[in-house]
Amino acid sequence: MKPLRLWQKITKRSYMMHNPKSIVWFAVITLWVKTVVVSFFGFSLGVDSFFDIVLIICNSMGILMLLVGLSFYFSKRVKPSIIVIIMFLISGLLFGNLLYYRFYSDFVTLPILFQFQNVGGVGASTVELMSLWDILLFVDVLTLMIWLKGWNFKGAFPSKRWKRWYVGASMMLVLTSISLGLLYSPYLLMETYDRQKMVKSVGPYNYHAYDIAHTMYVSFKDTFVSSSTTTNAMSYMKESTPTNNSDLFGIAKGKNLVMISMESTQDFVINEKVEGEEITPFLNSLIKESFYFNQVFDQTAQGKTSDSELMIDTGLYPLESGSVFIRKPQNDFTSLPEILKEKQNVQSYVFHGNIQSFWNREQMYKTFGYKRYYSKKDYHVTEENSVNYGIKDEPFFNQSMEKIKELPQPFYARLITLTNHFPFLLDDEDTHIAKANTQEEVVNRYVTTVRYQDEAIKQFIQSFKEQGLYEDTMFVLYGDHYGISEKYEQGALDLVGQQDTPVNRMRLKQVPLIVHVPGYEGKTISKIGGEVDIRATLLHLLGIEKDNPLSFSRNLFTRSKTEPVIFRNGNFVTAKYMWKGNDCYRKKTGEKIDPSNCEPYRQQVRKELRLSDDIIYGDLGRFVD
Repeated sequence: MKPLRLWQKITKRSYMMHNPKSIVWFAVITLWVKTVVVSFFGFSLGVDSFFDIVLIICNSMGILMLLVGLSFYFSKRVKPSIIVIIMFLISGLLFGNLLYYRFYSDFVTLPILFQFQNVGGVGASTVELMSLWDILLFVDVLTLMIWLKGWNFKGAFPSKRWKRWYVGASMMLVLTSISLGLLYSPYLLMETYDRQKMVKSVGPYNYHAYDIAHTMYVSFKDTFVSSSTTTNAMSYMKESTPTNNSDLFGIAKGKNLVMISMESTQDFVINEKVEGEEITPFLNSLIKESFYFNQVFDQTAQGKTSDSELMIDTGLYPLESGSVFIRKPQNDFTSLPEILKEKQNVQSYVFHGNIQSFWNREQMYKTFGYKRYYSKKDYHVTEENSVNYGIKDEPFFNQSMEKIKELPQPFYARLITLTNHFPFLLDDEDTHIAKANTQEEVVNRYVTTVRYQDEAIKQFIQSFKEQGLYEDTMFVLYGDHYGISEKYEQGALDLVGQQDTPVNRMRLKQVPLIVHVPGYEGKTISKIGGEVDIRATLLHLLGIEKDNPLSFSRNLFTRSKTEPVIFRNGNFVTAKYMWKGNDCYRKKTGEKIDPSNCEPYRQQVRKELRLSDDIIYGDLGRFVD
């Protein structure tokens, strides 16, 4: 090769390496490629057609071009340091979404960033979800840093025309991706709570842009509502949640109410065995003497345990993003403690071995009307009696009993357990059963912590008998939310011997609800329901007529089979049908059927979720007399 031609090739390659446009395109293309790869293989967005593939491939390019363009919008030169920062932040956002999705099957929202420590922070739970492959998400950032090392970059864009073309092309791609998303899902803007569909339709970064705008908008929503909005909501609820009493009305009137929130407990462990040993021997025996609701579904969203508390105390659905405990703690709610105080002069108490500020509980319990919150500072907590998230269940119940026996009767006491929390760690001396033998180690450990919790509850209820409080108390035990996320559900299906189908996976979302009223015969009730229905059910047994006009809670003893159980992401279950993702199923057989069978219920789902959001964001409770 002639020296002149060789020099020309070298200088051309050097120009391409040092050309500012090369840096920009390197950033855009590498960010786009890993976003597409994570969307296909990290997020379970579902690919049912060629159009789905087109959406996932195309919907991130425009917004990435706009973001990377921040490196030159306000300067005549490309600023490589700004590109590195942008790449790192976008990669970090993608990584954060991936970790969050692995456990919660959901995407990070702006409000969740303000409650980071409440969803686990950085600890054993987070480490459990990480993979060595995650390092690849930052290889392009490192590559660019090496590329730019020691390079005094002063190249300018060749012309303003190229800059205008770049911005115009970016905006065109963003508008095209949004248009395709709306074509794919005409109800997209009415179903923004379905983040799975949002990300699939418009891409993760366009979704985050919408989430930021929406969060800012709803922050001021209470300024623009009036009592007429409340009247419309009350009219709907009066028609859709009528008061239907049964012959059990008032059977627990005058009794103490003890409610046990069983951390991460799902219904599939009930009456299940490992190597011939029952996972929940005490709960299994208690069920025989209790009202056991075996088709109650976890309806929590990003607030998890706090969402379950919200539903039981207010009869409202959780927010689509973040937790009411963090976002709307000053609202005016008609809470269960307030009703018990007003109607039956019952004082309410909460017992939880965590710090007062966790989930902003100290402030929220005051809003709900609890007389006292016994938190970590009220317990003797040591390294020996703690594991994972805090004090173990057995010492927690033992120390709580010392406080409960001094309370004036009748009382309402809510106790929130901790030990059965992901990643399900337990000391050897507390193990009562062998680990399960499934393909998921998380599920294998889950069995041991559930068994420990079961033993702790047994001892706690025995202490009520020893203190002479048992006969005068109604015990309510419920699973607050799922513990085995979709990532590990195959192990749960292995444990119970079920096939991997959408309907069976939905059944795993069921949580046990056990209502034990001493002296009454046990009965298994197979009506479908959700955690939001626990409130109306308890008021029924306590002999209190439904008097809160802003509650979606329906009495489980009389609940209509035609009413759907509504999930915060827009999915639902009825006695006959199930809607999951974009598909309608026949609940009994699992057969996928025409979506038109589910459409009437979908309209109700949209309406109730919108009304619930209006009540919370607009603080409509302040207009209720």
